[in-house]
Amino acid sequence: MTSLAQQMHEALAQRLAPTALEVLDESEAHAGHAGANGTGFGTHFRVRIASPFFTGKPRVAQHRLVYDALQEFIDQGVHALAIEVL
Repeated sequence: MTSLAQQMHEALAQRLAPTALEVLDESEAHAGHAGANGTGFGTHFRVRIASPFFTGKPRVAQHRLVYDALQEFIDQGVHALAIEVL
């Protein structure tokens, strides 16, 4: 995990008390795509998460909780975020 992925992991853990959580930096696979920074790190992420906060909420609301927890990272240059709710 890159340090940014670790920071994102910690933010999600604090905000959403997940029962399962994985944050993957997939930036290298997106080299040359929009938003890529040329380093292969820090722009494109996949989050796999299960949280009791998701119970009874539609998928859009579940994703909004994840985006809200990671907003500071998005503001700092995370370009793409794929969310898999488990």
